[in-house]
Amino acid sequence: MIETDFATLLAHDPGEGGGPVVPPIHQTSLFTFASVADMAACFAGDRPQPVYSRGDNPTVQAFEAKMAALEGGEAARGFASGMAAIASTILAFVAAGERIVCVEHVYPDAYRLMRRLLPRLGITTTFVDGRDTEAVGRALEGAALLYLENPTSVVFHTQDVAALTGLARAAGAVSVLDNSWATPIHQRPLAQGVDLVIHSASKYISGHSDTVAGVVVGSRDRLARIMQLTYPFLGGKLAPFEAWLLLRGLRTLALRMARHQESGLAVARHLAAHPLVRAVHHPGLCEDAGGLAGFSSLFSIELAERVDVARFCDALRLFRLGVSWGGHESLVFPAMVGLRQAGEANSLQAFAVGDHLVRLHVGLEAPHDLVQDLQQALNTAA
Repeated sequence: MIETDFATLLAHDPGEGGGPVVPPIHQTSLFTFASVADMAACFAGDRPQPVYSRGDNPTVQAFEAKMAALEGGEAARGFASGMAAIASTILAFVAAGERIVCVEHVYPDAYRLMRRLLPRLGITTTFVDGRDTEAVGRALEGAALLYLENPTSVVFHTQDVAALTGLARAAGAVSVLDNSWATPIHQRPLAQGVDLVIHSASKYISGHSDTVAGVVVGSRDRLARIMQLTYPFLGGKLAPFEAWLLLRGLRTLALRMARHQESGLAVARHLAAHPLVRAVHHPGLCEDAGGLAGFSSLFSIELAERVDVARFCDALRLFRLGVSWGGHESLVFPAMVGLRQAGEANSLQAFAVGDHLVRLHVGLEAPHDLVQDLQQALNTAA
């Protein structure tokens, strides 16, 4: 078998010889059969064929096949959102009375899932600093699942993924890693021993800020468990049009990630030298990059005390105030907003993130324009 580069893999779709260069959208809710015998054979599992688009759809399957190839997995399953992928995966492998070990500073809604909903189902979670390998190892005793982000949300801490998954395997726990930040371009978790890889495909996989989706990748056996226990019943299916948009986004993933890395590092280095910035949390500026092969452009900064955070954010002209990330546009999100969010405590509050921390996503604009924008906003807010 010929090994192909990421760029080649992203540019081609299997099985389209002599057909359309862009896979068609199979915008249909159901598929019919030529005979009762054909239908019975399909339902018995003897003849594979799509039946209903809540289960399998050819456009969705094309996206799933591409993601499995990119991550080096045997199979993948698309979902309507990243949270649908996270919830379906966790609930397929953790039962009532069992426990999860999760790194601190995890995605806020994943944190809320573990703190608000799962306890009602008899599932508890232990949160541990993922940088402390020994502490994670101690917490894994008796746990059913290890949940990782590398790097983590908001503060972008990295972990020794191979060491942690080795500990999980020894403890009999399934390991799951959210790879939305690095994408398969910069991190291959399955090659480091991770059992299941999750993406919020709304982010860099889409790259256009026009799609909400999720995906999980792993072995056929583990994906079959998700299909048997959660996916058909929770209803978080990926629609064919969204799958088509994701396939379109994947065409340029390697090119976009190269630009995001270059621009993100340029902006981060400028801010690291700025007197009004106390700290820059970017794995590319750390001595230990946590096994990452490259970097995306999402990171955070801590502003000096004399900087008015709200004035700084409001003064930005090219960075827009908004959640999410991974698209063409640059975004800013102040931690002070999350710290004041109504409702039960979120991960920002739980892990003592300061209100002078600001998350930045560097988009595809010219980096020197973004630097100028940040400079004028800092001058305005000081």
